[in-house]
Amino acid sequence: MSQTQTWEKKEGNVGTLTITVPAEEFDSALDQAFNKVKKDIQVPGFRKGKIPRQMFDKRFGVEALYQDALDIILPTAYGKAVEETGIKPVDQPQVDVKEIEQGKDLVLTAEVTVEPEVELGEYKGLEGKEIDAEVTEEDVNEQIEALLAQYTELVVKDGEVAEGDVANIDFKGFVDGEAFEGGEAEGHDLEIGSGTFIPGFEEQLVGLKAGDEKDVKVTFPEEYQAEELQGKEATFEVKVNEVKEKETPEFNDDFVKEELEGFDDAETAEDVKAKVTEDLKAYKEQEKDFELRESLVVQASENAKMEIPEAMVESEQQRMLQEYEQRLAQQGLNLELFEQISGQTKEDLLEQMKDDAFKRVRTGLTLQAISDAENIEASEEDIDNELQKLAEQFQMAKEDIKNVLGDLTVIENDIRNQKAIEFLVDNRKQ
Repeated sequence: MSQTQTWEKKEGNVGTLTITVPAEEFDSALDQAFNKVKKDIQVPGFRKGKIPRQMFDKRFGVEALYQDALDIILPTAYGKAVEETGIKPVDQPQVDVKEIEQGKDLVLTAEVTVEPEVELGEYKGLEGKEIDAEVTEEDVNEQIEALLAQYTELVVKDGEVAEGDVANIDFKGFVDGEAFEGGEAEGHDLEIGSGTFIPGFEEQLVGLKAGDEKDVKVTFPEEYQAEELQGKEATFEVKVNEVKEKETPEFNDDFVKEELEGFDDAETAEDVKAKVTEDLKAYKEQEKDFELRESLVVQASENAKMEIPEAMVESEQQRMLQEYEQRLAQQGLNLELFEQISGQTKEDLLEQMKDDAFKRVRTGLTLQAISDAENIEASEEDIDNELQKLAEQFQMAKEDIKNVLGDLTVIENDIRNQKAIEFLVDNRKQ
């Protein structure tokens, strides 16, 4: 006799999976459990670990082995039941033992939350969002200005502080006549107009010269990070040590030949301008393509009906948090340090990610449903090509990538999703 299982869908996305494990399999698990625990048992007349099974059952009762036997048999039995019934669990099951006795079939029930059924709405003939990909003269000039900004230098000047200048200052802040923590610094470079200081502070430095002193009066914002300073009026004693202005090189052929880096094939300013224009066109075409795809997916998702389990959203939040931690690591930070700097906790971040996590789950389920409806599959060639891309990206052999991944389901699903998006694009309203 082999294991049997039945699935009964209930309200929402929850159902009951009933699993019947044959007596011989349960008895075998009891034997394994006994061999596991007997190593630590010592009774008079026997060496440690040598107690006979019959004596163990008489002295302790076979029931003492039930939990260990369940731990042995449950993962395999549950996995087989899931595979046989074809359900897609999204959370850990709540398992209940209905019948358990040596020599008899083991009967278990598991309350399982599964992926929701998706009722697709309109997904063909959608009107995607088309954005303008034209590159204007203004776009090119903005890029040139950003390029020149990388070569901008600060030069000391004798005149007054003006918008865009950098003032080197000493300052000390007071609230109600008392100096407050964090309100003092010496030799601080402040760019006027950057908005990095309390609103109203930077503007009051305009017109001052090196050596000038001034009392700057401001009011802390109501939502200032330090609660004790929120909405408080403050006076800063400020001294201007030095005034520096930005000196930006002129965009001409000499600059291109003598200073500019990263444009090896360019000999003139016009050459650089042409390359910037070309890069902008490529970027805007990519942006146009992305916006079109994104808008179609969003529309198809909004047209679909589904009841998303909270467990799926929570799992996606955790994935998003892991992605965020990876980005922090690339900047030399970790989550603990980020919390200290920002004052935000991991729970705060997870809450901020909740809406996006919900949208991700909804989008994924919609694309999966479209793939099923249109019989979209990931071919062996598709999977092989994707493995090759990963191998090149991580500079590893393709077989090594395959071994590391093990289960290729994630890659298959990703390919199917991308093909589903292509289907939306190909079948959009023209």
